Amino acid sequence: MLYTRTGDKGTSGLFGTRERFPKNSLIYEALGVVDELNSLLGVCRARSNKTKGGLDVAREILKVQECLFPIQAELAGAQKSVTQTHVDELEDVIKRFESKIENPHAFVIPGATEFSALCDYARAVSRRAERIVISTQHVQNVSPAALAYLNRLSSFLYALARYSAVKESAKESPPFY
Repeated sequence: MLYTRTGDKGTSGLFGTRERFPKNSLIYEALGVVDELNSLLGVCRARSNKTKGGLDVAREILKVQECLFPIQAELAGAQKSVTQTHVDELEDVIKRFESKIENPHAFVIPGATEFSALCDYARAVSRRAERIVISTQHVQNVSPAALAYLNRLSSFLYALARYSAVKESAKESPPFY
């Protein structure tokens, strides 16, 4: 059955406790935004051209999605987490994408292509997820590796957006100051 009725009064539980918490608690906001990010990454993966210039974009996005599940589980109180190895692997992917773009530190206006715009949108959501997860530290400790992974994720998505625009020969515009 897809429903339990246990949340009908606006509360929910976490792993390892029988205590119920209001669904509008910050911990559930954190769980929700990580879930939102994972769903948005699913859209990005579905819209990707799978392989762009020798790098398997869809596979790299899928690996990120897989890492978000243990981060959510950890937030919910389970004894699961990503490891420093996951962070190192994500850094290696960022370096591979970054090596293919001309100015990886430039500010650009999102929207040169549909896919790069989706990646920029996911980047903004990933930053929100990181901020909210950090805000939950007084309620539910999250491992240093999970925090580092969330921090690197916005860089991954930025590099992916720029890489995608380059591979589609789209001109990205800097902001007008």
